[in-house]
Amino acid sequence: MASSSSRNPMAGGFLLAVSLIVGVLVGIARGQPSIGFVAGFGVGVALLVGVWLLDRRRTGA
Repeated sequence: MASSSSRNPMAGGFLLAVSLIVGVLVGIARGQPSIGFVAGFGVGVALLVGVWLLDRRRTGA
């Protein structure tokens, strides 16, 4: 059974979703929505990994 911890883990899914939307919007403005999507995805994954690493450091795991 997993230990029941009272701490709340941080979530980065919102950052990924917002990065994708902003990337597509910037891409549309520049005439390249596909490249904007890929760039937004890359930025979102980088932010997601950053949040995950901060959460791991915070919990001491």
